[in-house]
Amino acid sequence: MSLMKQLPFEWLVGLRYTRAGRRSGRNSFISFISAISVAGIALGVAALIIVLSVMNGFQKEVTDRMLSVLAHIEVFDGRGSMPDWQQKAQEAARNPAVKAAAPFTETQGMLIVDDVLKPAIVRGVLPSEEAKVSDVARQVKLGSLAALEPGAFNIVLGAALARSLHVSVGDKLTMALAQGQVTPAGVIPRMRAFRVVGIFEAGHYEFDSAFAFVHLADGEKLERLDAPAGLRLKVADMHKAPQIAAELRKSMSGELYFRDWSKLNQTWFAAVQTEKKMMFIILALIIAVAAFNLVSSLVMTVTDKQADIAILRTLGASPRSIMKIFMVQGGLVGLIGTATGVGLGVLVALNIDVIVPFIEHLLGVQFLAKDVYVISTVPSDLRWSDVGAIGGMALVLAFLATLYPSWSAARVKPAEALRYE
Repeated sequence: MSLMKQLPFEWLVGLRYTRAGRRSGRNSFISFISAISVAGIALGVAALIIVLSVMNGFQKEVTDRMLSVLAHIEVFDGRGSMPDWQQKAQEAARNPAVKAAAPFTETQGMLIVDDVLKPAIVRGVLPSEEAKVSDVARQVKLGSLAALEPGAFNIVLGAALARSLHVSVGDKLTMALAQGQVTPAGVIPRMRAFRVVGIFEAGHYEFDSAFAFVHLADGEKLERLDAPAGLRLKVADMHKAPQIAAELRKSMSGELYFRDWSKLNQTWFAAVQTEKKMMFIILALIIAVAAFNLVSSLVMTVTDKQADIAILRTLGASPRSIMKIFMVQGGLVGLIGTATGVGLGVLVALNIDVIVPFIEHLLGVQFLAKDVYVISTVPSDLRWSDVGAIGGMALVLAFLATLYPSWSAARVKPAEALRYE
């Protein structure tokens, strides 16, 4: 109570108007409009937080699945191959951000089984080293990545690629390479028989349907190299990969080329960011509509309180003080709506793994079928920076909504307002 007495009278009157709107039976319609404004702001804020958290969750899930196969940074030698890859790996390891390095080769080929032909990206790896930079070894569902042996011409296929070729562990296939052989009959593609020794599933269709792994020595023979094509690096923080690549470019010797994971999927990430921005704008319109409701409720409050305004003016209140009263009232409505929306949005976003299965069970539906989307649960990644931006935007819109009604209240002339009282 003592704290209330210390507040300026504009705050006291504004708080009283806010509470009176709910308690008084005379102004039930104004109170209803105010409640709608609070509910609109709360629902808009909550919806925006939940949707952005789910979109962040999907982006994180897809990124993690992509990086389970891709390297954080790839290093290539300008000579076409990297015979001193062990030395280059040691140079890279001097940077504390680099956690592991593994050699690789990569080429494109056509996999053939009977009359079925499928293109594939064929990566040559050392199984013992590959486990340090990717999760492929743990993603092998049938067979083993360790079964890749030099000179044996064994191959590990993605699950979708194996299904499209109708092969499993132990079956054989033929690989045709674009680099052909010149014969009297013309240029014909080089062919090599392989035996399937493993099938992996990364959970990302692009990789499961197009990637295959062979031993590094076999990969070098396919590309006609005498050494690996380059190095794949794993770093401590994948988000700093571009910065780390720039540091390695300065510290490592030789004519080297660097490519980080964000450049490999630049189009996809740009599309996701554009989608998030558009979704933010669309859902922000819900908050804007609620702010318009706040304008209408304050305008009606000003009209209803003209006699009170006139009495305050005759008692010495300045137009600026009258303006502050209604800005306090509108600001409190916006603050209550924003706080409610932030609380609801954060609560749902943090418990979406419980709420969505409950709704699915209640309605007897499944939002994400695993055989279609691979991801069977709705992911959520709540980011407090998004929460702060959404809450700040809602408060700014609510504040802007109070300006015209407050200015209108400050222009009320006491004599005209009291004429019919």
